[in-house]
Amino acid sequence: MPRPVRLIAAGLLPFLAWGLAPALAQQGPGSAAPAAKVPAPRPTSPATPDPVFEAARSAFEARPEAERRAVQDALVWAGSYNSVVTGAFGRRTYEAIGAWQTRSGATSTGILDEPARAALLAAGEAARRAARFTVAADPATGLVIGVPERLLPKRSRLAGGTSPGGTRWQSPDGRITLDTRAAAPGEADLDALFAQSALVTPERKVTYSLKRPDFTVVTGETPAGKFYIRHAAGPAGIRGFTLAYDKASAREMDRMVIAIANSFVPFPDETPPVPTRPAATVSGPAAPVSPGAGPGAATGLVVGPRRVVAVLPGACSSPRIAGEPARLVRRDEASGLALLDGATPPGSPPALASAPAAPGEAAIVLAAGAEGATVTTGDIAASGLLAPLQPGAAGAPVLNRSGRLLSLVARLPAQPRLVAGVLPPLTHPLVGLAALKAFLGPDTPKAAGPDTPPLTAGAIAGRFAGAVVGVRCGG
Repeated sequence: MPRPVRLIAAGLLPFLAWGLAPALAQQGPGSAAPAAKVPAPRPTSPATPDPVFEAARSAFEARPEAERRAVQDALVWAGSYNSVVTGAFGRRTYEAIGAWQTRSGATSTGILDEPARAALLAAGEAARRAARFTVAADPATGLVIGVPERLLPKRSRLAGGTSPGGTRWQSPDGRITLDTRAAAPGEADLDALFAQSALVTPERKVTYSLKRPDFTVVTGETPAGKFYIRHAAGPAGIRGFTLAYDKASAREMDRMVIAIANSFVPFPDETPPVPTRPAATVSGPAAPVSPGAGPGAATGLVVGPRRVVAVLPGACSSPRIAGEPARLVRRDEASGLALLDGATPPGSPPALASAPAAPGEAAIVLAAGAEGATVTTGDIAASGLLAPLQPGAAGAPVLNRSGRLLSLVARLPAQPRLVAGVLPPLTHPLVGLAALKAFLGPDTPKAAGPDTPPLTAGAIAGRFAGAVVGVRCGG
């Protein structure tokens, strides 16, 4: 049975669809850390543990989860933290605490003693009250969401035909709008809604889009405004929200987007899944840990029977392919390229492109993920690939629109910066065809003739998702 494929598309978006997006954050308050004296935060090499950062992590994680979440939530309202409230400590939380300490006139340590923690929580609560931010169930849809009622005092019911409909909150001048929507089981399809939201028009630019089996996220902007869209699917149907606002209000609303997203609970009557502890280097929402995700995770490309090429971190011991032990055949330390011997699925690898990637060329990236292969669209740039690649994409094959192999994604940063739980488009270095051929030698996939007519991302994924496997380091 083919594995599921997730699509992550970067490009231009059309009009706003009725619904919007789901659950990256179904959390509540959470918070912070005890006291300790350490030097000010300083830059660190990804390969060398930073004792200052580790001290801050230990102090933060010593607190109960509810307190950790409360601190992150207060940092959102203080304007220092722009990620998902999870209670997990990462570089984003560390820097947010330091920034708040600096603005408060204290020494930036990344560690909150009791008086500082109390002051931060009080400041966050004062900002929430000033916005009259009320988290409550929406009677029209059943979802729970936070609404800044000072900014959005106008409230009306949205007609839904045969579906439950929704609610609209709006500013007095109509420039800020928050809509909730719900559809009963069978009345809407998450894939179709995502495709509708991601239609290409010259008037709407998508800055990030993410599709997973049970939720989607789309963010972007128009010439005059910005928007955030989420859909969530569950046994009760599909629920979501859309937030749209003009750029004149962006300074305040950009922070409000994070607070609203963190408050969103699409199905409050359902038992939430037990959260999985995220990778230590990722500051963002918890993600399921699979054979292709987690500490030291990468993507491998099957190039032949029991042969997988991957790009591994500098210190990688006991590699595993799809959870099974693998043997290191050879490795190039400079590029991270590694050829592994291990169990491989029956998928066929893509043929090599007839020419190197050219700047401006559209590209497709297939990476291993917790729910199967993920597909990310991007564009070749002079210095690499511009795309919103997620942790675990190192070593992922980069294909042209004909499904021919252009390159592999090189090593990714050890400390990715997530915004609202997602990694924005960045330019990532690549391992080109020449370096790949030189390393693989006789194990190099066959070259192909001239490129065929362009294929859709879904068609490319259907052909080659079986040749992508998750690789982890350590037993």
